[in-house]
Amino acid sequence: MPDKQVLRIKTISQYHQVMGLPKPEHPLISVINLEFIKPWYGNEPVSLVFDFYSISMKRDFNAKIKYGQQEYDFDEGVMFFISPCQVFGIAVNKEELLKRSGWLLLVHPDFLWNTQLAKAIKQYEYFSYSVHEALFLSDKEETMITGIMRNIEQEYHSNIDHFSQDVMIAQLKLLLTYAERFYHRQFITRKITNHKILNRLEEILTKYFNDDFPQKGLPTVQWVADKLNISPNYLSELLKVLTGQSTQQHIHDKLIDKAKEKLSTTDLSVSEIAYELGFEHPQSFSKLFKTKTNLSPLAFRQSFN
Repeated sequence: MPDKQVLRIKTISQYHQVMGLPKPEHPLISVINLEFIKPWYGNEPVSLVFDFYSISMKRDFNAKIKYGQQEYDFDEGVMFFISPCQVFGIAVNKEELLKRSGWLLLVHPDFLWNTQLAKAIKQYEYFSYSVHEALFLSDKEETMITGIMRNIEQEYHSNIDHFSQDVMIAQLKLLLTYAERFYHRQFITRKITNHKILNRLEEILTKYFNDDFPQKGLPTVQWVADKLNISPNYLSELLKVLTGQSTQQHIHDKLIDKAKEKLSTTDLSVSEIAYELGFEHPQSFSKLFKTKTNLSPLAFRQSFN
């Protein structure tokens, strides 16, 4: 999908206009039936940037999607999350647009102002470029999400009063929490993809500790995540689900493997090994080693004699 000029859509009202929809009933939030959208674009790829959050649940959506710099897996998923100011590209056959169905929820950040969700929404990893697959829902889960969407829609179409925002914020928080739960489940069920990430992690750390260490010191979690093209939070969450350990713990495991190698094959003192491994204080090295192995470095070395 080649890069095209990016169209920035700043307001929900502008989105309605671009997509051939009536004016929104609220300037900062909108619930849209996808069947009513009449986009101007055809078979040529387009790139968009929204200044608001977009949460969609789509069916029969045969499209090539690019979020950030990578292709988005939409083959099985039905939910898709976009945060403000992130590039979203789409290439779809115009005839296919007539077949799709589902819901689209648009929420401007100003709608969340002075609520707990204003900060909390940024913690949901599935809004990030790093999550490159849509969220698959079972029939039961889809019914649940659709019910929440309908609750928001009903409030959206009602007369605005003092409680309208609070009700919609509460329903939105519920929707995001369920999405978090379902993505967590997807970590587990997507075993093949996830184990490829684990294998790649092992390759990256092994190569680093063989080639670049100790000249560059310990790799950071950010560096490892960048090598895997996913975010640090997403990687750590995935590893905790699959292995029970964080990214930092995996890095420390590799460090201890290197320490074991030096303790068992060289005559270097524990202090010399600690310094070679990047520790300023040998005591810190010994403490980490014992935490990981239940043995002091000296006791480990003696077990080989």
